[in-house]
Amino acid sequence: MEHKLEHWTVELFSRIDIEEPMLGHLERFKEKLKTINKLNKLIKKIMQSNKISHINKMNTSFKLFIMSIAFCFNLAINISTHKLFAQKQNIVELTKKMDIPVIELKGDAYARGLQHGTQLKNEINDVFMKWKLNIKKTIKSNPDSLLTTFLKASNFKPTILKHTPELMDELKGIADGSGQSFDDVFAFQLVDEFWVYLDKQLNIKNHHCSSLGVASTKNHPAYIAQNVDLETYMNNYQVLLHINATKNEPEQYILSCAGLIGINGANESGIGVCVNTLMELQASSDGLPVAFIIRALLKIKDGEDVLEFIKNVKHASGQNYILGIIDNIYDFEASANQVVRFIPEKGKDDIVYHTNHALVNHDVKEWYKEYHQRILFGKTKSRNTQVRYASLENRLNFQPENVSLDVIKMALKSKDDKLNPVCIPFDEKGGGFTFSSVVFTLGNKRSVQLTYGSPDQSEYHEYFFKH
Repeated sequence: MEHKLEHWTVELFSRIDIEEPMLGHLERFKEKLKTINKLNKLIKKIMQSNKISHINKMNTSFKLFIMSIAFCFNLAINISTHKLFAQKQNIVELTKKMDIPVIELKGDAYARGLQHGTQLKNEINDVFMKWKLNIKKTIKSNPDSLLTTFLKASNFKPTILKHTPELMDELKGIADGSGQSFDDVFAFQLVDEFWVYLDKQLNIKNHHCSSLGVASTKNHPAYIAQNVDLETYMNNYQVLLHINATKNEPEQYILSCAGLIGINGANESGIGVCVNTLMELQASSDGLPVAFIIRALLKIKDGEDVLEFIKNVKHASGQNYILGIIDNIYDFEASANQVVRFIPEKGKDDIVYHTNHALVNHDVKEWYKEYHQRILFGKTKSRNTQVRYASLENRLNFQPENVSLDVIKMALKSKDDKLNPVCIPFDEKGGGFTFSSVVFTLGNKRSVQLTYGSPDQSEYHEYFFKH
């Protein structure tokens, strides 16, 4: 077809992300014919407007048909058509009204995985394709060959089977439900460990995220929160896994990506975890990968057991863990050989925050030792992770009782340094973005609040635990 959609139209289509299996929605289409007619009239006005002169003349009827189909059949769009087409700037209003899909998971581990894989089969297929294309583009290597080599170079499975054997069953369920190979599903869980492998082999760095925690006071319950920064290929695949309670596990809300077992989360017992990569810390090819550590922590009901686990398990990759345990918060820098508690301000353990550089754990890889020393002695202050850290430090410079939910959200939305913001809007050109901003409330009326994308372009939506 000769006609070309200009940049904003292409972006709109990519965000709408029309799915192929639409035949079952014909009745819904009929019910919305009146809305479609209004939509068509509005688009015609836009096409005729001299304010949108960059749009090429095209076959209007074809375009209207596609836009109408998109409006009817995409269930993820929760915004009025008037706002959708009145706002051209990056379709901000579209994103603001979008909820992250909640995936209900019940039963044993395999059943949960099967439900995950079946419900998100199309999304998993799409994101796996984009994942491999991203590897090919950035690493200049055959993705299947590279992933095979990576898995052969690691020995994670024995440790996983020792600490979280049920999660291997869950991965089998995801593979069976989605139709993907088990090896691909397994490798997809190892996001940070793959970054560690690339860092060692090719010195390719890919690490982000900003996290914080505030203990409970007379004014508010305990909170932990995080901006999860990931690669752009994961956009539009955000999901919230809701694991229903079983005899052996508490109810859990887990932020994730289609096909992934978890990024951060909280449970009904008031246990929550947020994680940031610390690439310079020593890693272990036979430790427990971070996604499995997150899930292991979230199935624990007792706070003392949480602390014992995080301190004693062998860590596969360098990470900072911000833990919430009912009323209290903790921050640990974990490497393959040690776990060290971090307190940003000496003697004040009720407010914590962290980004992506180690400050108290000195179990550092050989090729990072000079960098680590420069960080410790303040000889380098302009790196992205340090700038974001300083932003959180400044914005949380209150007594704990004054760190309200609004203060936390404003910190997560901050762009105090335009080149190194805490909040990173999506950019289709790449470079990473804030996949979701999450706040876990761990006291009474426990809940998770999260955004679909960066918090400057998306509203927080709240979900409460049943108990």
